[in-house]
Amino acid sequence: MMPLSVLEAVRDAMIDFDGKGYSILELNHRSAHFDEIRRELKERIRSLMSVPEEYEILFCPGGGRQQFSMIPLNLLTESGRGGYVVTGKWSQLAYEECARITKAALLWKGDGSTLPTATIEVPVDVDYVYYCDNETVDGTEFRDLPPLDRSDALVVADMSSNFMSRPVDVSRYGVLWAGVQKNFGASGLSVLIVRKNLIRNKAKPVPLMLDWMKYAQTDSVPNSVPVLQFYVALLMARWVESMGGLEAMDRAAKAKSALLYGAIDANPGMYVNEIPSSNRSRMNVVFRLRDESLTEKFVREAEDEGMINLAGHRSKGGIRVSLYNAMPIDAVEKLVQFMKSFSNRYAV
Repeated sequence: MMPLSVLEAVRDAMIDFDGKGYSILELNHRSAHFDEIRRELKERIRSLMSVPEEYEILFCPGGGRQQFSMIPLNLLTESGRGGYVVTGKWSQLAYEECARITKAALLWKGDGSTLPTATIEVPVDVDYVYYCDNETVDGTEFRDLPPLDRSDALVVADMSSNFMSRPVDVSRYGVLWAGVQKNFGASGLSVLIVRKNLIRNKAKPVPLMLDWMKYAQTDSVPNSVPVLQFYVALLMARWVESMGGLEAMDRAAKAKSALLYGAIDANPGMYVNEIPSSNRSRMNVVFRLRDESLTEKFVREAEDEGMINLAGHRSKGGIRVSLYNAMPIDAVEKLVQFMKSFSNRYAV
């Protein structure tokens, strides 16, 4: 979901971008106007997230799965392995991609509802430790970094689904990245915050469009980039700032998710969430109906009342409610009222 003000700005820019007489879709990616979009977007991300100067901000097309490949290709030494903390679907896919193209170490694996609490051993040949900060399919979210036995471990975080939703100490990471389509724009673009000394020449050649060095050298314009996605991300950055920044986003996320989890927990005869409260995501609330034969009816009746896309991921089933930054709390209140009414009508 995106704010109405952002959608209206995109609508207007489709016809006349910033009063220039042409569409944002017609904007030349080598023009001074696009240079200004990119410059402002980088500045606003650096400001909102307090990104230290020793970090570079890069933008890559291709979405999240492309980073599953780019991360090992850009970070691994010839003798090293990528270390993975697997907590759900997306960290599992990242691990599998690393193992497919190079060498990977499975440092920890959970059952989809658990997150690591005991210290994780990181072998000396592991070049980086990768984890997914918020698992959208499984509905879990880290409150802090995974517990590691090496304080010098290089940490890489996939923050695709909770990017810009709370303050983050960037200095604790080597790399954090996000596909912008969850909280920060339209699909087709990823943002990376990378410590500059990690952007380096590789021991083995890497395809140019997968090489962070190429993006750094070209200021994230190595080819004809998706101009519209940059512009939408800029509009989202302006909106987040206008709403009070990341602290305000975090307060809103906690309020929305607490309201919904409260409704689930208050009616265990109808709704079930088996994720420990300390692991529950603020962004993606996943639950199921105790009588699973009612799931399709729940989704259909909710859609009749204007609440769409509530079916869980196809690999998981059940119900999934995404509470990204632009989702207003009154929408959550409407869903909670629907859940109460549904339970009253179909409780055994």
